[in-house]
Amino acid sequence: SPAMAGPRPPAPAAAEAELLLLQRQALAEEEAAKAKRELLTRFLQEKLSREEQSSMWGLHKVRTLWCLAQRKTKDQELRQDIEILSQTFTRVMDCKDGVIEVPVGLAGQGVPGDTHEPPNTPQGLVRELKEAEEQQNRALRSHLHLMDQLLHLQRCRLGYLEEGFSAQVGALKAEFEAERCGISGGEGKW
Repeated sequence: SPAMAGPRPPAPAAAEAELLLLQRQALAEEEAAKAKRELLTRFLQEKLSREEQSSMWGLHKVRTLWCLAQRKTKDQELRQDIEILSQTFTRVMDCKDGVIEVPVGLAGQGVPGDTHEPPNTPQGLVRELKEAEEQQNRALRSHLHLMDQLLHLQRCRLGYLEEGFSAQVGALKAEFEAERCGISGGEGKW
């Protein structure tokens, strides 16, 4: 028996060595898997960071292009507005210049038998101003007269509507009294 005990210790040492080897391999595989996960995590984080930065730049570029398009459109609109206002201003100035300027052929000359001053002289302008004031006063009087007529028509219409309303109220009261008398047995008013 003691002779047999001698060869046995190498077997548990081999099993223990094998177990130790398996543990080391498992630990090495676990560390390799952990390193791989860390590497993959870093790679994905870097990729996410690059994507976020790319997205930010893309959004910035889109916003910049949108602002440029809006500015271009607004620029065109403002240029058209300026052109229209410039034409309007020129037209108004031409009209005012035409009133102020004295035609070369009419300066100091009058038509025989005409007692009016030429329209472009100071006296002619004063006369035109007085005529314009008279015309404005006539238009105002006419407007006020028409407003008085309209007010009279509205008052008449309101009177007719009030009469109609009163007649309807009277008819409803009579109908109500008749129904009340019918309900209470003709005993009269309550």
